[in-house]
Amino acid sequence: MRFVADDMLGRLAKWLRLLGYDVIYPAPARDAQLLRLAQAEDRVLLTRDRGLAERSFGRRVLVESGDLWEQLRQVVRELDLDVGKDFLTRCALCNEPIEPLPKEEVRDSVPPYVFSTHERFARCPKCGRIYWEGSHVERMRRKLKEALGWKERT
Repeated sequence: MRFVADDMLGRLAKWLRLLGYDVIYPAPARDAQLLRLAQAEDRVLLTRDRGLAERSFGRRVLVESGDLWEQLRQVVRELDLDVGKDFLTRCALCNEPIEPLPKEEVRDSVPPYVFSTHERFARCPKCGRIYWEGSHVERMRRKLKEALGWKERT
């Protein structure tokens, strides 16, 4: 399932990307642009704008809460999303699928401690951001478990 999110849902877009979903977040964007993107690319519209939701012809979720975790719970519940299998497979910034990277290629791009304590790395082919599973990833897993009852599958 693919999404387009309005400019009030940037944090939700980021977390859906972290869960492996393709989410376009063209902020700032006019309503007409969001509606065209959703229709042309068969994307679910995520919006907090009731008027925009009512003008949408395709699938949409009118996100009720301003709280990120409530938003995520609502979207997962309403669309019956499978949130366990594609964790950390997309760039949180630009939405591209990330690609595995040989450790030697990151030697000069990450802090020495990170290089010496991690074996697996990935890079976004679009923006070049490098990813690794540091302590921040464990905190993200804990938060997802608390918020969604989430369980990662490999």
